[in-house]
Amino acid sequence: MRAVLLSDVIAAARALRGVPASGRAVVCARMLREAHWADRHTRRLGKVHAAWGNGTLKAAAEAYGPVGAGRFDDPEFCECLQMVAAALAEKCRAHSCKRGLHAHMGF
Repeated sequence: MRAVLLSDVIAAARALRGVPASGRAVVCARMLREAHWADRHTRRLGKVHAAWGNGTLKAAAEAYGPVGAGRFDDPEFCECLQMVAAALAEKCRAHSCKRGLHAHMGF
């Protein structure tokens, strides 16, 4: 997966906000995998993946369709932000990231 920026996290949280709460963890994990796969595809073939984009988390999240703006006064959106941040932190811890999330990730 490409380097993860704040805009990626917000896009992923916005996508999760459009998913029923019971399915968010599955979709969150899927977005991370899809971003990783798209990055590998893009680096190997020199073109973006048709469904998952260019390897950024934002592009993978946008594949889930248009969603409303994320609002920090929306408790569910804040929960989605927390879910994305926790998933990224867990993946990083599991892979001993020292140079940033994208450097050693193998989703």
